[in-house]
Amino acid sequence: MDIMDQIKQSIESNNVILFMKGTPEFPQCGFSSRSSQALAECGAEFAYIDVLAEPEVRANLHRYADWPTFPQLYVKGELVGGCDIVLEMFENGELKTLVEQASK
Repeated sequence: MDIMDQIKQSIESNNVILFMKGTPEFPQCGFSSRSSQALAECGAEFAYIDVLAEPEVRANLHRYADWPTFPQLYVKGELVGGCDIVLEMFENGELKTLVEQASK
C-alpha cells in the first residue's frame, strides 16, 4: 500500500488520531506531550502514530493536509491543527466538545 493511502486509512479509520513524536506515555517533544495531555484531560480516547518510529509517515504527512509540523490532530478525518490550536481549543473548552461529538 502506498504511504499516502496508509496515512489516509489511519485518519479515516480513527475518530481521533494524533500524529506525534513519541507516544502519549513517552512523548519525545514538548509539543507532542502537551497535545496528548490535553486530549487525555478531555477524556478522549484517541489513536496515535509515533512519527519517529514511522519515518515514511513523518516524511509524507505534510503532503496529506499541507501542514508542516508535528503534532497533527485529526478528528473525524479533518485536520484540527497542531499544538497551539489544540491547546487554545483545550483552554476554551472546544476540544472537549469536539472529541465528545466525535465519539458519538
